Parts: sequence; C-alpha cells; structure tokens
Amino acid sequence: ADEIKHKDFCVDEFNTNQLQTEKKEREKQDLIAKIEDLEMTIKALTEAIDTLKAEIAEMQVQLKRAGEDREKENKEFQTTVADQRETQKLLKAALNVLADFYKKSEAASLVQKQEPVGPPPPAGFETYKKNAASGGVMSMIEQIISDAKAMEAEAIRSEEDAQKAYEDFVKDTNASIEAKSKDIVEKSEQRAKAEEELVETKESKEAVMLELEQLSNYNAQLHQSCDFVLKNFDLRQTARDEEVEALKQAKAILSGAKFEEFLQSA
Repeated sequence: ADEIKHKDFCVDEFNTNQLQTEKKEREKQDLIAKIEDLEMTIKALTEAIDTLKAEIAEMQVQLKRAGEDREKENKEFQTTVADQRETQKLLKAALNVLADFYKKSEAASLVQKQEPVGPPPPAGFETYKKNAASGGVMSMIEQIISDAKAMEAEAIRSEEDAQKAYEDFVKDTNASIEAKSKDIVEKSEQRAKAEEELVETKESKEAVMLELEQLSNYNAQLHQSCDFVLKNFDLRQTARDEEVEALKQAKAILSGAKFEEFLQSA
C-alpha cells in the first residue's frame, strides 16, 4: 500500500511539475518578447528625441542668422534712405539757387539791353535760348530729385516687406520650436515610463527564471525519489501478486491436509 501511495504521489508530482514548468516557460517567452518591444520603443523614442533636439538647435541657429541678416539689411536701408533724402535736400537747394540765379540774370539782361551789331535777332530769340538752357538744367535736377524720391519709396517698401517676412519667420519658427519642445517632453515621459516598465519586466523575468530553476531542481529530486519505484512498480506488483497467490495456494493445501487428517482420525 505504501508503494502504491508513493507511486501515485510521484505521478501526480511529475504531472504538476510539468504543467508548472510549461506555464513558466510561456511566461518567460512572453516577458522576453515584452523586453524586446520595450527596448525597441526606448530606442525609437531616444532617436526621435535626439532628432527633435537637433531640429530645434538648427532652428535657433536660423533665427540667429535671420536676426543678424535683418539687422544688416536695416542698417543698409537706413543708409539708403538717409542718402536719398540728403540728395533730395541738396538738389532742392541747388534748384532754388539756380532758379534765383536765372531769374536775376533775366532781369539784368532786360535792364542793360544794348543795341546788337548787325541785323537784330528775331523777337524773343535770346530769351528763348536762356530759358532753354535754364530749363534743361533745372529739369535734369528735378528728374534726379524725382528718382531719389522713387528710390526712397522703393527702399521703404522693401524694408517693410523684409521686416514683415522676418517677423512671420520668427513667429512660425518659435511656434515650431515650442511644438517640438512639447513633443520632446511627451516623448521623454513615454521613454521614462517604458524604462520603468522595462526594469519591472526584467525583474519579473528573473523571478520566473528562478522559479524555473526551482522547478527543475524539484524535478531532479523527483527522479531520484521516484524513478526506481516507477520503473520497477509493475514487476514488484507482479511479484507480490504471485507471492500472495502462492500463499493462498499454500494455505489452501494446508487447510485440505488438516481436513484429511481430521477424517482419518475420526
């Protein structure tokens, strides 16, 4: 009876050990797969964060360069406008001087008019020549003043357009930097969570590995305790059954012999 109990115990324990080992092996494989996924996730997040940081750094460099270019352009604009305004001022002064000069010359020529030698010129001819000369010079100066005004106006328009483009660029770039910075914060939080989960998963895997080791050790102990019993159980049971049968037969023979002796004595 003890041998049967021992055999039943061994069978049950081997079955339980196998089921538990298979279950822990599945857990181990699941944990290994999870660790690989988490490591890939952490790597991808790290690369994404590094890329975002590089993009922000590049945009900050572009902002600095744009600011320096804008400052240089503005100085050139200030110089251009100042030059054109100074040109206009000087030419206007020159125009006034010439106008005054030609006016006085014309008045003097009328006062000091002398009789010409030879036939007199047609009426108004001399005045026409003077007016033509003075008109050509003054028209040229007025045209230069007009060109200077046009250049000043064009410089102002270009400056306004450049300033607006710069302000739009700064606004858009800062918005992009802000969005990327926010993305970095979110991805950093995701990475921290993944790293924490990775530590926990590795610890769980180590725990499962320890349980598998314990199950393996227990399985070895079961083999030491049970292999002989399980391998020889049938033979031993057969031998016992034969012993029992032999005892029964012997008992029956003995019982029959005693009965015959009783009959003879009677």
